[in-house]
Amino acid sequence: MLSTGTTRLRAEDPELAGLLEDELTRQDETLSLVASAGVADASVLAAGAAALSDVTAEGYPGSRFHPGAEGFDAVERLAVARARAAFGASHANVQPHSCSAANLAVLTALLPVGGVLLGLRLDAGGHLTHGAPASVTGRWFRPVSYGVGDDGRIDYAALARAAREHRPGVIVAGASAHPRRIDHVRFREIADEVGAYLLADISHVAGLVAAGLHPNPVDVAHVTTTSTYKQLDGPRGGLILLGRDHDRPGPGGASLARLIDRAVFPGTQGTPAPAAIAAKARALDRARGPEFERTARLVLDDAAALATALRGLGYRLLTGGTETHMVMLDLRPDGPSGLVAERALEECGILANRNSVPGDTAPPTVTGGLRLGTNVLARRGMGPAEMARCAGLLDRVLRCAEPVDATRYRLDPVVRDEIRAEVRELTRSFPLPGRPVPEGVR
Repeated sequence: MLSTGTTRLRAEDPELAGLLEDELTRQDETLSLVASAGVADASVLAAGAAALSDVTAEGYPGSRFHPGAEGFDAVERLAVARARAAFGASHANVQPHSCSAANLAVLTALLPVGGVLLGLRLDAGGHLTHGAPASVTGRWFRPVSYGVGDDGRIDYAALARAAREHRPGVIVAGASAHPRRIDHVRFREIADEVGAYLLADISHVAGLVAAGLHPNPVDVAHVTTTSTYKQLDGPRGGLILLGRDHDRPGPGGASLARLIDRAVFPGTQGTPAPAAIAAKARALDRARGPEFERTARLVLDDAAALATALRGLGYRLLTGGTETHMVMLDLRPDGPSGLVAERALEECGILANRNSVPGDTAPPTVTGGLRLGTNVLARRGMGPAEMARCAGLLDRVLRCAEPVDATRYRLDPVVRDEIRAEVRELTRSFPLPGRPVPEGVR
């Protein structure tokens, strides 16, 4: 079916087909160090393109609001079973369209409008959906925040003080730009002390958790959320997981599992995406296999090696290193802005995103930091031996890009072309798995 569809697409819409094929080439020839990126397996992409997309079926398996959902019911039950198995969960909801949607559903289930939400500050590595003013979560609820200490790590003493002072209804343990393990047990102790629910957002480390290489918060937190791309190498989407507290009464007396399901549908979402749920089922099955675990180990080894190489080149790393896939560079005070670094690297075929760092005075569109990750490098098969070369390429770009101001720079085109050629050589030596090799690369 996919081959038939591709043939028709090329014949009937060559403009779109050409753009999609160009994207394959771009991905294959680009060195991606984007911490939030993953590589969906070809079987995951196939499931996500299934004719199941044509099914409309609001509700849950066995209780739909449309006919003709028997096949979808079986697929969703399979996805739920695999999510529970992958994370040791007692209950799973596989319908959220993203982790942001999952977080919103959880918060509406557990907090009244105007309720107090305690989350990590954005400049300390937090996420928009943890109560940032720009997010609906920062407008529907009353956000208060905790941060990190001088060492860049979460300040648990300050977190406890903030919880006692503000008495939040929900505390979020999770980050999008923090390279260290989070102590979910300590979070739960603080939550229990003030009578709060604990939401663990593991979107960035879910693959490490599923592989048994990172602490699993599912039985520690009241609710755990994650995206299904990034480290799970699945489709765009989210999951909500509950452990030992799944049958605990929540606000209003219904069980937490029941409240969460109601908050997803009909509370915050309508029709689920059936083919996306099929793709989640496929990705979750792969997440329990030996190949996935080997890659997850490589993710950690690569991150440690990349951190060591960059530190040796004189870069300042937040927290001094990493315990995950993520390496955070603080480019202040003498380096380029995060925006200049991001743009100069992209011009040379290297992807890494600008990111705020603790105490950042630059606006979020500019920032003083750069976030790196090793998910895609590991999926390509690159190991610690290649990380020194990646660090060297990154260093050459940042040293050769001459900042004009916080948003502009000058880069010698000869140097740019040299680096691009080295990037292409490296990526061709380690092609993306399961993707067609672009013409002229064979």
